This record gives sequence, C-alpha cells and structure tokens, in this order.
Amino acid sequence: MPTRLKMKVTFDYRLDGISYKVLVVKKNNKNTYIKIKDDLTIYVTTNYLTSKRDVKTILDNEKDFLRKALSRTRKKMEKEELFYYLGEKYDIILVPFDNIEIDKGKIYVKDEKTLEKWLKREIKRIFTERLEYNYDLFDEDIPFPKLKIRSMKTRWGVCNKRDNSVTLNSKLIKYSIHEIDYVIIHELSHFVHFDHSREFWETVRIHMPDYKKAMAVLKE
Repeated sequence: MPTRLKMKVTFDYRLDGISYKVLVVKKNNKNTYIKIKDDLTIYVTTNYLTSKRDVKTILDNEKDFLRKALSRTRKKMEKEELFYYLGEKYDIILVPFDNIEIDKGKIYVKDEKTLEKWLKREIKRIFTERLEYNYDLFDEDIPFPKLKIRSMKTRWGVCNKRDNSVTLNSKLIKYSIHEIDYVIIHELSHFVHFDHSREFWETVRIHMPDYKKAMAVLKE
C-alpha cells in the first residue's frame, strides 16, 4: 500500500478579537496535536479524515490552552526582540562616547558592536562568578566543571560528565540571577545524579528550595 503524502491546509482563526493563521498538516496521525510557532502561527497536525470544521471545533474547545500558549510565545518573542539584562528590560540609547553607562532602564552605548562586546564580557564574568558561588554550596564530592557558553535553542544548560563541563545558554543573561543560579544548580546536580530521578530533584531542592519558581519563569 503506497504511503500517503502530507496534506497542508491553511485558514484564519479568530481568538479574543485577534486573527491567527492556522496551518493544518494532515498525515497518518491517530490524534490531533496543537503547537504555537514562534511567529504565532497555530500549527495543527491531525489525521487525513479530520475536516476543517473539525479542526475549528477542536480549537474552540482548546481556547484556554491557546491563550496560555500564545501568551508564552509572545513573552518569548519579546525577550528575543527587546534588550533584557539580568531580568530587566533596557532601552538602548546610542551616544557619541566610548564608555557604556547604565542608568534608570537605559543603556548608553556608542554602537551595537560595542554593546555586543560588552554583553559577551558580562556573560562570561557573571556566569563564571555564579558557577563558582553555586559550586561552593555543594557538600557532595563533585568536580569543578569547565564552563562553556553558547547559544542554544532548546536547552538552558548541559552537563557533560565525560569532560567534566557545564554548558550554559548565553541567552540566560536576559534572566535574573535567580534563574541563572537555578540552571547552574540543575547542571551541577547532574554530577550527583545523572538523571531526573526523585533523588536528583531532591538534590536541586536542597540547594535551591524555591527552584520551581525559576523553572516557571524559564518556561514562560
């Protein structure tokens, strides 16, 4: 029996007075799945036999989910487009002098290149300081890891036990010290329990009792 090709259907869907593009991909799915893309497109994968009317009915029944998912995506877009530093939003003001100044929600800087260099230095400095600080919280016998920093799309941090390293997402600089500390503690805890077992989460909790607050912020 030949494999059926994917079929795509698009239409507009209104929610709370706003029109969103819906992209429906039909394939050999048993169930229907809804995902919000970074451009706020509502992406639906479903079975070949699911009609456009059926999809609209499903969306109508999932309005609460759509509202929450769209809100999270908007916040993510804002974090990407606007300048955030340690959890605070800043306006960038271009000025004709070399020194960078931060004052009352504004960063005064000569040009974007200078801003990027400064931010890169800040990322390394702050992440290094927080790694040292949080490492000292651990009584367990774990190695002091090499710090690696890079931009990642789907992970905030990575623990590599083979080379005793912790990699932090450079985008964490947009968040507060509390969220940065959580990711570091999370990755250091993997040197104690290299899984996500109950014991692992207990290790995280011991070193940061309110870690769930940081998790919630990072998931927004």
